[in-house]
Amino acid sequence: MNWNAESLAAEVADQVVAWRRFLHQNPELSFQENKTSQYIYETLSSFGNLEISRPTATSVVARLIGAQPGPVLGIRADIDALPIQEENQVPYASSEAGVMHACGHDGHTAMLLGTAKILSQYKEQIKGEVRFFFQHAEELPPGGAAEIVKAGAADGLDSIIGIHLASYMPVGKFGVLYGALTSSTDRFDITIKGVGGHSSQPEMTVDPIVIGAQVINHLQQIVSRHVSALEKVVISVTMLNAGTAYNIIPDTLTLTGSTRCFDAEIRKNIPMWIERIVKGVTDAHGASYEFHYSLGYSSVINDAAVTKLMEETIREGWGEEEIIYIDPLMPGEDFSAYLEKAPGCFIQLGAGNPEKGFTYPHHHPRFDFDEDCLARGVELFLRAAEKVVMK
Repeated sequence: MNWNAESLAAEVADQVVAWRRFLHQNPELSFQENKTSQYIYETLSSFGNLEISRPTATSVVARLIGAQPGPVLGIRADIDALPIQEENQVPYASSEAGVMHACGHDGHTAMLLGTAKILSQYKEQIKGEVRFFFQHAEELPPGGAAEIVKAGAADGLDSIIGIHLASYMPVGKFGVLYGALTSSTDRFDITIKGVGGHSSQPEMTVDPIVIGAQVINHLQQIVSRHVSALEKVVISVTMLNAGTAYNIIPDTLTLTGSTRCFDAEIRKNIPMWIERIVKGVTDAHGASYEFHYSLGYSSVINDAAVTKLMEETIREGWGEEEIIYIDPLMPGEDFSAYLEKAPGCFIQLGAGNPEKGFTYPHHHPRFDFDEDCLARGVELFLRAAEKVVMK
C-alpha cells in the first residue's frame, strides 16, 4: 500500500483551501444549508466508492465500506454559518448579507472533504468502514446532530472523532483533553407578572422591574452558594424586556438567560434552584411568574480510550511539543449527541496566527484563520483512520 498520510494530505491541501473559500463565500444559516449540502453531495459523488445519503433535508452522510470487515469509524464536520455581517476585506468574504462562517465550520467541512477524497481511493485496504458526517445546524439548538442520530445515520458506530478549529491556539497545535471538554448549554425564560401603573404612584403597583432586579441578583448566588468552588458553572441573564414608556410601571417583565456546567447532577438541579428563587421573590412581593427551562446540548465527554488513541496519533505524527493539554471549554457543542451512540473524541486544532492577523475570536465579524492548519487536520484524520480501519 502506497500510503503516507503527510504527503497525501499535502496533495489535497490546495483543493481543501479552495473548498473552504467557496464555502466561506456562500454561507447558509442553521437548518437552511440547502445549497451547501447539495455542493457537498455533488463533491462527494465525484470521488467514487462512497455510499452517500441525506438523513435530513440539509445534511449529508457518506459511507466508505472497506473490502474487509472491521470497526466503524465516524468522522464529523459541521456545515452551518452564523447570523453575522462579515467585516473582513478578503477575496473570499461572504457574499450573503448578514451571514458568515465565523466559527470555522467552512474549514471543518473542507478538511473532511479532503479526507474523504483520499480515503475513497483506498477502499480495498480498509478493514471496516469510515462514515463521514457533514452535519447541519450545529449553531442552533436542538441542533443537527440529534436529528442525524434520530434518523439512524449514527447506528453501528464503534467510535467517532471530530476537530474544531481554535483561533485562540497557535496554528498547527493540537488541543487535547480527557473527559468533559465542553459545557452543557441550557436556556431559561422567566415572566414576572405584577400590576402596572403610573410611575408617580409606585405604591399602587406591584413593580415587576424592581422584582426582576432582585431575581437577577439572587440568581448569581446559585453559583457562589449552591455549587462547590471546584465546579465550573455559569448562569447568565442575557435578555431583559419590560415597559413601553418612561412614566409607566409595566405589568410584566421577561428575563431570558443561559446556564452552563459540566456535571450532570448540577445540571439537573439548576432549574429547581432558579425556580425556587423566582417563586420566593415573587411571592414576597405579591407577584406571580411563569418559568420555562429548555435543555440544550449536553457536555462533550471525551472517551478515555479514543482520546488516548488520538493523543498517541498526534505524538507519533508531530511530537509531544505539538500537544497542548487544554482546560474545559464553556461554549457548547452538539457533537455530544453522537457520544450517546458511540465513544469519541473531539480535538481542538490551532488556527490562530498573530503574525498574519488571525487573532479575532469565534463569532466575531472579523473572525478568520490561518489556512495552513487545514492540511494538518486532514493528516490527523488520515492517521487516525490508519490506526482504526487500516491496521
